[in-house]
Amino acid sequence: MQQRKILVTSALPYANGPIHIGHLVEYIQTDIWVRFQKMQGHQCYYCCADDTHGTPIMLRAEKEGMTPEQLIDRVWHEHKADFDGFLVDFDNYYSTNSPETRHYAEDIYRKLRDGGLIEARSIEQYYDPQKEMFLPDRFIKGECPKCHAKDQYGDSCEACGTTYQPTDLIEPFSAVSGAAPERRESVHYFFQLDKCADFLSGWIQPPRVQAESGNKLREWLESGLTDWDISRDAPYFGFEIPDAPGKYFYVWLDAPIGYMGSFRNLCDREGIDFDSFWDKEKAAEAGTELYHFIGKDILYFHALFWPAELKSAGYRTPSAVFAHGFLTVNGQKMSKSRGTFITASSYLKHLKPEYLRYYFAAKLGGGIEDIDLSLEDFVARVNADLIGKYVNIASRSAGFIAKRFDKQLAEVGGEAIVEQVQQGAAEIAELYEAREYGKALRKIMALADEVNLYTDGKKPWEMAKQEGKDAELQQVCSVLINCFRLLTIYLQPIMPELAQGVAKFLNVEPFKWSDAETLLPAGHQINKYKHLTTRIDPKQIEALLADNAVNMEAAGDSHSQARHPEKQQHEAEANTVIEPIMETIGIEDFTKIDLRVARIVKAGPVEGADKLVQLTLDIGSETRNVFAGIKAAYKPEDLEGRLTVMVANLAPRKMRFGVSEGMVLAAGPGGGELYILNPDSGAQPGMRVK
Repeated sequence: MQQRKILVTSALPYANGPIHIGHLVEYIQTDIWVRFQKMQGHQCYYCCADDTHGTPIMLRAEKEGMTPEQLIDRVWHEHKADFDGFLVDFDNYYSTNSPETRHYAEDIYRKLRDGGLIEARSIEQYYDPQKEMFLPDRFIKGECPKCHAKDQYGDSCEACGTTYQPTDLIEPFSAVSGAAPERRESVHYFFQLDKCADFLSGWIQPPRVQAESGNKLREWLESGLTDWDISRDAPYFGFEIPDAPGKYFYVWLDAPIGYMGSFRNLCDREGIDFDSFWDKEKAAEAGTELYHFIGKDILYFHALFWPAELKSAGYRTPSAVFAHGFLTVNGQKMSKSRGTFITASSYLKHLKPEYLRYYFAAKLGGGIEDIDLSLEDFVARVNADLIGKYVNIASRSAGFIAKRFDKQLAEVGGEAIVEQVQQGAAEIAELYEAREYGKALRKIMALADEVNLYTDGKKPWEMAKQEGKDAELQQVCSVLINCFRLLTIYLQPIMPELAQGVAKFLNVEPFKWSDAETLLPAGHQINKYKHLTTRIDPKQIEALLADNAVNMEAAGDSHSQARHPEKQQHEAEANTVIEPIMETIGIEDFTKIDLRVARIVKAGPVEGADKLVQLTLDIGSETRNVFAGIKAAYKPEDLEGRLTVMVANLAPRKMRFGVSEGMVLAAGPGGGELYILNPDSGAQPGMRVK
């Protein structure tokens, strides 16, 4: 395999508040992809930085009685600790307030100016006479000119969705001081983006952007590109524009340039050729690749402004921009009042980081759909998959190898189950490359299911009690250990710390992807097995929510998903309605209902049905077709492979879509608030629920 040379970035978190789990969707997604590339043996660098400039930083520092430099230094250390805690392994984590970023911001600006793409013109904007500063749009509030909702921001109305100019607001006031703002003239500098429209129309094509992103970008292009205001007036925390005293680069100009600054810092430290990744001609000659992982809300900046700047300044453009969706918790926006606005640091006090890495990976695909963290499902999936399926393989075999065979493995070549697990490597690798982590995990867990079926068939615990079965017992347990090793290789990009522990247990070097091509030889000695991970106790979730409910007094938003940290969230407390208990029945009535554990083998949409999902359920002796009204609560692809409970003796119901042969059990009032029942790990399809 030819070694690739890859530079990867994530959007820069804003240095105005803590990292929370919504932010981590992006950094975990990126880190998994980078770790996979490194396991493949590619030269892959992952660079990021704190986004440190702008009015919010300046005002917060003033409020806290410190300089902006002191504030961003403190926040940098907080962010870095959070990322380290979640095993996000940057090759360089830097700051946009750096000489490297300043150099490239000035260089790009001069090249755009000399190329006739910068225009200076006078504009009218609001000025706060008390703070003696021009006000950014989001620091002006007033009455919406369309729906007349009060207390709306200067760029858009949250009540009706209308966008407008700050000067359109009725009775505007400064969000900084409360004073009535004055209209004043000021010279600003504009990047004439419309002059790049022809280039951009050709650039925004797959595979550089996802299909969904391309559709949105074409809409923007077709509606006409407007000039982009890249300057701000003093006082402002940022880089002063060359030859323009008192004018500063708008934070969105130098933020993506921070990718270059961070990588330049790494290159200078480690002797890497910067130009081979960023110079247009040298990058093409070297065959280097550049990928940006971002939230879908900053697509405009990364797939229009950014490539237009780079192309016009003579730099290479990105190989691709990968956008992702947002995170909801229990089907709703994160809420401070419910304790679901969960910071990274508070999560780490209660739960292992790899649990969240695993769950996010199980939800993530190559598109830009939003994902939901269902806390109940989170507990069930981690306990069922990681403990009940994966770790279970090692725990059921390692003890016999240690106690009966001096920790030595037997020959396992030619075993069908081992070959089956090995053959999964190519497909799983393709899915990782395509960022289809959910599909990759479904494949991995399907292989784990096969290994557990092999275990159940061989029954090593019974074999160990029988005379003359030692050789077969050693061979069976060695098969399981080898399968466990292969599954760990496949899981390592998602669960690097666990994989490190497995490598130590197996007495081997850290895993590479190519290690899946080989097996542990006969006579290989493993180490004593120790518990690799533990189940999540629901009480840990309760403690986490309680912790966040009382400790979120000042959580400013720090991510690219929300560039306006001063904006307050207005969340209504969800009220759970508990239905009254129905009339008492006798045990004979209950025993008439045949409840069975079922595995969801297949799940898909039902054409022409708004609420239904079609499920194929394995109940041990047969499969059943069931139509379930859970479409608002679950994506079909997230259901496959999960265990649930069904009413197996319900009379078949003929529907216009087909025949429904049972009913799955779920709790909740309906719509998006439905939660299918999950049996504990160890339950098998067909088992009766009593």
